Amino acid sequence: MFNLVAINIRGVSDKYSKRRLAGSTITTVVSLSLVLFMLGLLGIIILNASQLSNHIKENIGFQIILNENAKEADIAKLQKKLDVSSYVRSTEFVSKEEAAARLKEDLGEDFIDFLGFNPLLASINVHLKAEYTNADSITWIEKEIVATHLTKEIIYQKSLINNINESVQKISVVILFFCSLLMVVALALINNTIRLSIYSKRFIIKTMQLVGATQGFIRRPFVITGIKHGLYGASIAILLLVGLLNFAEKQVPELRDLQNQQMLLYLFGLVVIMGIIISWISTSLAVRKYLRLKSDELYY
Repeated sequence: MFNLVAINIRGVSDKYSKRRLAGSTITTVVSLSLVLFMLGLLGIIILNASQLSNHIKENIGFQIILNENAKEADIAKLQKKLDVSSYVRSTEFVSKEEAAARLKEDLGEDFIDFLGFNPLLASINVHLKAEYTNADSITWIEKEIVATHLTKEIIYQKSLINNINESVQKISVVILFFCSLLMVVALALINNTIRLSIYSKRFIIKTMQLVGATQGFIRRPFVITGIKHGLYGASIAILLLVGLLNFAEKQVPELRDLQNQQMLLYLFGLVVIMGIIISWISTSLAVRKYLRLKSDELYY
């Protein structure tokens, strides 16, 4: 009779322990996945903000107005020199006739008939690479181009370029601040979640220690389990990020042009590495704490 009762009690206890273990695992993995998802989302925002900033900068260039007596061969040589330079993304030659046709389309009337001649000059539109789209770079590029003696003037919106660069710097500082803040919160949340999970096994840790198990032997299964949890959490976070990206691209198709697939793969890899490292460190520290506790301190 007593044996049957003991067996039933043991069975109920085992079921309860398994249920608690499963609940603790799910809580840890879900917490990890949500935190890693937020970090990954912030990474995507940073990547897209950078891509958008570069896209805007590379679409703001300057216009080289050519002298009326400039020869076609010299103009072609200048354009070729610009095309192969390290700071130019693209160039476009606009003849007098093409410039007149574009202005006519913008005005909606033929100004040449009114004036009796075409006052416009041929030009080369230059779009710089993003890293050279600033006032200092354009200044020395302008001096280099003027030295060819083919240019009448160089036109660009200096105030617009300065405003864009200042805005990008401010936004970068704000994003960096929130990124740092979220990282601290994420590490604290994951660390507390894992510590609570290890807390429920503190008596097992102390028992293993009392029977002579080394600290490395005790720590190893907990660290391996923590790494597995990190992998599970990272996998769920990546699936959520991919789903969110697909949904966003369906709503705003223009976002596809900003996506850098290689950088996204690097970001997903970083999410996996962060999940593993954070879980590994937090688990090791939590187990180490309970290894150092005395037996009577386990009840507090």
